[in-house]
Amino acid sequence: MSFIEIRNVEKCFGSTAALKNVSITLEKNRIYGLLGRNGAGKSTLMNLMTNKLFPTSGEILLEGQPVRENDRVLSRIYCMTEKNMYPESMQVKTAYKWTKKFHPGFDMKYALELSGKFELNVNKKMKSLSTGYASIFKMVIALSCNTETVLLDEPVLGLDAYHRDLFYRELISSYSENPRTIVISTHLIEEAADIIEEVIILKEGQVILQDSVENVLKKGYTISGPIGRVDAFLPGKQVIGSDVIGGLKSAYLFDEMPESPVPDGLELSKLNLQKMFIHLTNS
Repeated sequence: MSFIEIRNVEKCFGSTAALKNVSITLEKNRIYGLLGRNGAGKSTLMNLMTNKLFPTSGEILLEGQPVRENDRVLSRIYCMTEKNMYPESMQVKTAYKWTKKFHPGFDMKYALELSGKFELNVNKKMKSLSTGYASIFKMVIALSCNTETVLLDEPVLGLDAYHRDLFYRELISSYSENPRTIVISTHLIEEAADIIEEVIILKEGQVILQDSVENVLKKGYTISGPIGRVDAFLPGKQVIGSDVIGGLKSAYLFDEMPESPVPDGLELSKLNLQKMFIHLTNS
């Protein structure tokens, strides 16, 4: 049985449907990338999974038990959101102590160790944290909670390149020592691509793709060359986008890679995950 099941979930805000008949299964101890453009429904889905919002229809189950108004099940999920829910006058170290009251598995020693690595002053108050350090604070709590499921909504928001790299390394280290189900929602796809095992892509509130990153990357490629030769190559193939410059054309495909050499005058190259996402979600 799947660890988490999202079954035919819809969420409407008035006449606007943020999610439309979304069905997703998440396995235990796997890292997922939840990808989508702004407004695709990623944050809404995470809020539904943690009971901050209720679905208009459908249900969300963790090992067969509904998450809706179920404290026992919800205690097994931690969600790092863009909004800081702690009082602005509270010190970081005090927030850690309160977190442990709500999440008994919270590892205080590890949280303080991570704070040191990220140069987060635990004596500072929430209101004095920059955007980057506010993200670091939330990330430290998410990695230290030791829940079976961790949802990370834009975890590297405001972080510089050094701290983003450190975050990814710490995430992998933590996951290796304490496997769990992790869902990462991020716009920095190229950076996160190496740690994501399976990708879920939302477009306008609907799931357009769920597959392993390995399978997805096997299918994405670019064919480039003179316009006429590229066009002659395309019939019967799934084209997800194209660009034309002068007399040259590049077409982006989500299809099985050709086994035989491409015709003379054409050049084939692979698409990375970020490029594929851009073309799959292009309006």
